[in-house]
Amino acid sequence: MVDRTPRTSTTREATGRKKGWRRPSTLPTPSPQDGYKFRWIRTATLGNADTPNVSSRFREGYVPVKASDFPELHVMSDVDSRFKGNIEVGGLLLCKIPVEVAQDRVEGQLELAHNQLEAVDNNYLRESDPRMPVLKPERSTRTSFGKG
Repeated sequence: MVDRTPRTSTTREATGRKKGWRRPSTLPTPSPQDGYKFRWIRTATLGNADTPNVSSRFREGYVPVKASDFPELHVMSDVDSRFKGNIEVGGLLLCKIPVEVAQDRVEGQLELAHNQLEAVDNNYLRESDPRMPVLKPERSTRTSFGKG
């Protein structure tokens, strides 16, 4: 007897490999929200509170995320947490920031880095002598892959 079942009735999923076990992520990922970016902020290192880091991030615009807003994360917060009702895992606190504020922060950091490079170049070129000029350093980055 020949099996006469049409090929369209058999699916790849039914005959696919069994998915193996994978270690769950230590830090859960919240479902995205329009207009916000999420970030884990350090609240403690080796059991010692890192208050300056937390207050600095709060001044930048980060706000702690309430555990009640993300029940799907199923996280048990740290026992000695100073942030009750929020999501804190292993000395890291889940916070969110409006996308516009985050973009302004990135642009500000890029401008600061540009100004620092310019200052280094000006200091370097200050030593230039017309009899033997120093060339302005060429700044470029590229990635190349060798053949092994």
